[in-house]
Amino acid sequence: MAGLLGCATLRGADLRIGIIGCDTSHVTAFTETINNPQAPGHVSGGKVVAAYKGGSPDIPSSIEHVEGYSKTLQEKYGVRIYDRIEELCQNVDVVLLESVDGRPHLEQVRPVLKARKPVYIDKPIATSLRDAREIFRLARKAKVPVFSSSGLRFAKNTQAVRNGLIGRVEYAETYGPCSIEPHHPDLFWYGIHGVESLFTVMGTGCQTVQRGTTTNGLIEVVGTWRGGRKGIYREDKSFRGLARGEKGEMAVGSFDGYQPLVAAIMKFFQTGVAPVSPKETLEIIAFMEAADQSKRQDGAPVKIRLRPPATPARISPK
Repeated sequence: MAGLLGCATLRGADLRIGIIGCDTSHVTAFTETINNPQAPGHVSGGKVVAAYKGGSPDIPSSIEHVEGYSKTLQEKYGVRIYDRIEELCQNVDVVLLESVDGRPHLEQVRPVLKARKPVYIDKPIATSLRDAREIFRLARKAKVPVFSSSGLRFAKNTQAVRNGLIGRVEYAETYGPCSIEPHHPDLFWYGIHGVESLFTVMGTGCQTVQRGTTTNGLIEVVGTWRGGRKGIYREDKSFRGLARGEKGEMAVGSFDGYQPLVAAIMKFFQTGVAPVSPKETLEIIAFMEAADQSKRQDGAPVKIRLRPPATPARISPK
């Protein structure tokens, strides 16, 4: 551990954690779980000590919350606010990149990787396959561990299926809210939660994606995996799902709160081993980009393309 994080970290000592982006409820929820020993599901091993406000002026749900969450971090948890990410990195061992807007993630993570600080990047890792690939390229070059995931991945039932409880999954369907944000491709803003659950139980290997609508007009995205396996994401009011495997079927896709994700993040910081591979994260991004392309092509099937297009796809409001 000391070798991974540098001489600033002592074996057995709590990790100093920095937060980038104070525009989401995750920053206070995660900090409560980590910093408060009396919190339900407390995760030990670190302490949030520093933050960089961030915020996106063109997203009301981002900029309207920055000051409030920053104030809570300062007054309730004694977190120090820094004006520059570079300065924050000088005073922490590891980083939670929490900016709710995926667009600045690439630029915000550059100084983190340059400072060689392991980093968890909250969903979405980026708003394009191009940016996601560049983040992982920079991480490999700097030899810094990075991972990104929705908390839905770590739900108990979803993990049980992931770990083989019903054998190889031949079919899965997951459901979840899918509010749209004009600056992000449709699924990237909130649909990513259900898509993450889908990939957790199906794994990699999706070949084609076709986007349509349910009978009541909500988003439906059908993916075909190698070997004819099928996975479907559908927009819905609640998180849920079903997986069918060689040994039966099981409910999946629940939301078990933030604690399982925070525990996975802390283990990642302590070991340097990412619980989600870059390959799987990139395929999730490619799946969501392909769904947008299928929408633009009136629901035509689109092949998964893990290499980015020559120019980024233009994103327009729905």
